[in-house]
Amino acid sequence: MDEMMAYAHDTKHERIIRGIGMGLAFIMYGQQEGADVLIETLIREKDPILRYGGMYVIAMAFAGTSNNSAVRRLLHVAVSDVNDSVRRAAVTCLGFVLFNQPEQLPNLVALLAESFNPHVRYGACMAVGIGCAGSGMTEAIALLEPMLDDSVDYVRQGAMLAMAMVLQQHADASNMKVKIFREKLAKIVSDKHQSVMAKMGAILATGIINAGGRNVVISLKSRIGAPKMSAIAGVALFLQYWYWYPFLHFLSLSFQTTALIGLTKDLKIPTSFMTQCNAKASLFAPPKHLEVKKEEKKERVTTAVLSTTARAKAREARKEAKEKADEKTEEKASDTKGEEKGDEMEVDGEKKEGEEETKKKKPKEPLTHQLSNPARLTLSQQAYVAFDLSQRYVPVYQSGTPAGVIMLKDNTPDEADDELKEVSTPSANAAEEEEEGADAPEPFEWTPPAAPAAAAAAAPAASS
Repeated sequence: MDEMMAYAHDTKHERIIRGIGMGLAFIMYGQQEGADVLIETLIREKDPILRYGGMYVIAMAFAGTSNNSAVRRLLHVAVSDVNDSVRRAAVTCLGFVLFNQPEQLPNLVALLAESFNPHVRYGACMAVGIGCAGSGMTEAIALLEPMLDDSVDYVRQGAMLAMAMVLQQHADASNMKVKIFREKLAKIVSDKHQSVMAKMGAILATGIINAGGRNVVISLKSRIGAPKMSAIAGVALFLQYWYWYPFLHFLSLSFQTTALIGLTKDLKIPTSFMTQCNAKASLFAPPKHLEVKKEEKKERVTTAVLSTTARAKAREARKEAKEKADEKTEEKASDTKGEEKGDEMEVDGEKKEGEEETKKKKPKEPLTHQLSNPARLTLSQQAYVAFDLSQRYVPVYQSGTPAGVIMLKDNTPDEADDELKEVSTPSANAAEEEEEGADAPEPFEWTPPAAPAAAAAAAPAASS
């Protein structure tokens, strides 16, 4: 660390200094109070890039701890530092420190989200997105919504990214904001008048909200609540896309698969194992397939009709109608009127019967549904899942979180089970399905051609 600090003071390359700052942050991951000396040193540096690194040292050292001292330091820098990048980093890093208590974040950064400084507003967006990812919290959505129409383009970009993180894996039936937000993203992507920064934010937000086919969610902690180092480091590097866009790909390190997979002691999947979900299936429905709009066929334009010809045709039609009316007698006219009335009444009756059929109520969606094994299980769905202990396979640890890989106990091990499925590795399947290539060529001897210089020298000697 001393060598890194000395090199940061000697060099004038901005990217090297920034890399040293982030490197010091990763070295101090999980050190908590052990990083206080380095934090104080970096906060007092004259170089704003090293102070920027100091904010991430706080984030990595106190990630997921909700430490009051760390929060106080970050808030102090967020309102007092003279450099915009340092202030933005300080607000953003609040998300790392408080991701274990996401309900505190919206209230904590509410005033910062209304700051006159756009960098601070951007940092507030990212802090809420990191800390409240996949939660769908009403407070977080209410804080981010006004900034989707901010006057500064990169604030709108941060708001779109954060909103996509918060609304991950939420269906339209469970939260109406999802549909509105998706329509807004599609509109911004196709709008030619939007700035490049805002359009980039809309494209990235569309990818984040649909990450893994909506089967993964950003999570900085494990299923038991412990901080995940790879996920935290991945999000920290993702945020450096501000300076170099390839860092965007590091966000995938924080993706956690949301599924329920029951396995036996032989690591086989019993398909007969079912799980009860005490909620409607539409609240957690997977995404629908995108519908490609079909091109409408162009119809031929009808030829124009002159007004004089139209009037002439109308006069002829009126004459014909008048002649037919004179020929009919009053009796026939009365008979035909009676028949028409009867027909109309019959048609009306048929229409009423058809309307009654169409107005029949659709069958109500059941309030509960069964999850097969394996099954997609979102974070919000876990609270409604319960195990049925009357079936053959039951979980070994029944009081744990109903998610991830669950080991099952067979209550009737002596009975044969034809519904067990083998777990196959993807690499083995890929090797089997790979098409056979062309046969190798037969062995042969190859003699290299003579060099051009040697051939030119040999030519005059042969002529002499």
